[in-house]
Amino acid sequence: MTPEKILWKVYAGALGAVTTIVSQKIVEGAWKYVTGDEETPQPDDPEVSTAKALSWALASGIGIAGSQLLMHRFVNKRWMKFSAVNPITGKNLNATDDD
Repeated sequence: MTPEKILWKVYAGALGAVTTIVSQKIVEGAWKYVTGDEETPQPDDPEVSTAKALSWALASGIGIAGSQLLMHRFVNKRWMKFSAVNPITGKNLNATDDD
């Protein structure tokens, strides 16, 4: 593995971890604001209604998955700008196509 690939993986991993933490806090804050609850529900708690547990699972899942998607797209675009290689396909963007 090239040093550039290692650097990219470290960069993406670090940014992914930070994104997850920040997005979790944002989702928790939004949940508390919208519902008026002081705490987010514990979905495993049998005293929490199924509807509330599912709502929390959907809200947190969509919030975190959406932020991860945006983060990965950002990192991939930065990588393409830096290296001129698509990190998903491995295609060299500077290569000429001699058909």
